[in-house]
Amino acid sequence: MKRTIIDASQFELTEKVVSIKRVTKVVKGGRNMRFTALVVVGDGNGHVGAGLGKAAEIPEAIRKGKEDAAKRLITVPLDENSSIPHDFIGKFGGASVLLKRSPEGTGVIAGGPARNVCELAGIKNIRTKSLGSNNKQNVVLATVEALKQLKSPEEVARLRGKSVDEIRA
Repeated sequence: MKRTIIDASQFELTEKVVSIKRVTKVVKGGRNMRFTALVVVGDGNGHVGAGLGKAAEIPEAIRKGKEDAAKRLITVPLDENSSIPHDFIGKFGGASVLLKRSPEGTGVIAGGPARNVCELAGIKNIRTKSLGSNNKQNVVLATVEALKQLKSPEEVARLRGKSVDEIRA
């Protein structure tokens, strides 16, 4: 699978912290407390990424998560009414997320983690359903995976060697 690297510096990225977890490692001297932050970044115009940051303090974990997310930006094809071009199910770990194309005026109908990803990607009309695990990290990564797999009608037409009108018919 081809992977295009997107330079995050050319976009005005906004961030949302999806979850912060305190993780503990039991060592000989006691317990080591650290924090894990799951962060989603996007420009609201078809670019979104998710990342994980781990550190001893929460602000540092969030900063690291934001940097990781910016490194993993993907481009999302959007149609004329700010929805996705077709329905798709994204899978990651035990989580599956169903993304359904919606007409203008529907809004973002999605649960917390999937909603964050869709809003930051710039999707205005979509319906989603989280299937399987509802672990926030897996749901976010399944949503990003689904958005990564989407293809625009132009891309499908090019791959099949047909015109866009033939594809839509």
